[in-house]
Amino acid sequence: MLELAAAFICLTTLLTYVNYRFIGLPPTIGVMVTALLFSLGLQGLSLMGFPGLEEHVQELIGQIDFGDLLMNWMLSFLLFAGALHVNLADLRSYRWPIGFLATFGVLIATFAIGSLAWWVFAMFGWHVSYLYCLLFGALISPTDPIAVLGVLRTANASKPLKTTIVGESLFNDGTAVVVFTVLLGIAQLGETPSMTDTAILFAHEAIGGVLYGGLIGYVVYLMIKSIEQYQIEVMLTLALVIGGSALASELHVSAPIAMVVAGLIIGNLGRNLAMNDMTRRYMDGFWELLDDILNSLLFTLIGMELLLLPFSWQHLSAAALLALVIVLSRFVTVAPGILLLRRWREVPRGTIRILTWGGLRGGVSVALALALPAGPERDVLLSITYIVVLLSILLQGLTIGKLVRSVTGQPAAQTTEH
Repeated sequence: MLELAAAFICLTTLLTYVNYRFIGLPPTIGVMVTALLFSLGLQGLSLMGFPGLEEHVQELIGQIDFGDLLMNWMLSFLLFAGALHVNLADLRSYRWPIGFLATFGVLIATFAIGSLAWWVFAMFGWHVSYLYCLLFGALISPTDPIAVLGVLRTANASKPLKTTIVGESLFNDGTAVVVFTVLLGIAQLGETPSMTDTAILFAHEAIGGVLYGGLIGYVVYLMIKSIEQYQIEVMLTLALVIGGSALASELHVSAPIAMVVAGLIIGNLGRNLAMNDMTRRYMDGFWELLDDILNSLLFTLIGMELLLLPFSWQHLSAAALLALVIVLSRFVTVAPGILLLRRWREVPRGTIRILTWGGLRGGVSVALALALPAGPERDVLLSITYIVVLLSILLQGLTIGKLVRSVTGQPAAQTTEH
């Protein structure tokens, strides 16, 4: 296991260096692009009669449980780090659009995408049941907080837009996981749970995650407030995420939602009432560095997954069509809520366009697809999901900054890329 971690960290560092030194794309996207090019290079060597290196890398990547690694560990760290820098007052100001998109938006998108996917799969000759199409809709409906946060750093969006996009992406994972879990239970058991059972499951996972995250976040805030030692205060937040995530899985509550709530408490109450300037500086530096490292590792893994999944031109064509379907369903989800919001408060120009195009899909969708039970339907959905995620990150991620600037007239944000 140690050798696997060493090899993967070294590879990620090399690819990150290559992107910074020679390519210059935004870090999260750039490292994924270099990983994709590396994967394609290995496949090219295999076609030329040198399969040994590709087979060895496939064996290493195959040892990584992507779903468990992301959903149970990496996602908690990344969401906590992202929530640390979200202003709670701003989040409260835009709670209605965020709440709508993170709950009803996910449900609407699940059924819209699932229904259209059933038609697309049939058109390409794949016999995928409607229930599995709904599972595809559930796993692809949430916008990915990791991809969104990484891209918005280089897009100089207005505060209302940035707050809405980030707030939605931080919270909609919990809703999507609950919907996915219910649908997967129906697929495995062959029976539909009652509305009461569904409501109890949602309350246990989502509302339980909010209460649990609030409790552990407030306890750690009180501990930080009682001392003035930045090393211990940083360690307390690290223990909060590691121990909190482990205990959340035992309590069967949503660890991602819990870490978002805990991060908001530490980032607002803790930052304003319990930390001195030195602690704030070290706290921000530690979590920003950890966030950057984990983002690089995650997007390298997404790029390297290309070596493990079967693809054909049929898969590429179907995924491209479904990517368009997903963007259209995103528009259908976003537009009514924003038009309704305009009745009682000012909404910046171009909000619908930016929210539609800024709904990036990422590693969360791939992790959920990997949780599907083995079978031909899983193989189709996993390959399609992976291609859709790549298209979303590459096409939408590379152009959302230009869209924001063209709509709002804002200049580009300063970055360290060259």
